[in-house]
Amino acid sequence: MSLNRNEKEAVIAEVAAQAGKSQTLALAEYRGLTVAQLDQLRKTARAQGVYLHVLKNTLARRAVAGTPFEVAAESMSGPLIYGFSEDAVAAAKVIADFAKSNDKLVIKAGAYAGKALDVNGVKALASIPSREVLLAQICGLLQSPISGFARVLAAVSEQKGGGAPAAEEAPAEAPAA
Repeated sequence: MSLNRNEKEAVIAEVAAQAGKSQTLALAEYRGLTVAQLDQLRKTARAQGVYLHVLKNTLARRAVAGTPFEVAAESMSGPLIYGFSEDAVAAAKVIADFAKSNDKLVIKAGAYAGKALDVNGVKALASIPSREVLLAQICGLLQSPISGFARVLAAVSEQKGGGAPAAEEAPAEAPAA
């Protein structure tokens, strides 16, 4: 079923709006996947905040014209599923992880920061930890010297004999008068 002109313009506007607020585009060929597998991919993508859509390539090219994703326009051929994400790695990670368990989903290309990515570029982007993991690692690095210093102080205090817990030092109850 083909779309009329107004429907095509609506699709282009929707995809252009999504591209305007996204950092990453990942393209994959979905030929041979079952409906159940595509539903599972879409469910995973939704959970990660990835806009995943099967689009007509001509509409996709028009939608990304004038955006940083225009560099991937030459890779837009064949039956493709498009993944846009605001998180720099989410779209690549969702598609790459799903492609590991489903050999029918073939990563084709992508775009990040105005640069076209090939298959290996998308896989490399997918291997970067998510923003939350990176923030947790930074927090751990910042906390490490402080916790190490606290352990050293506790060990020194324990060696000098002053490290008895406060509960053991509490005075016994006074006898009743």
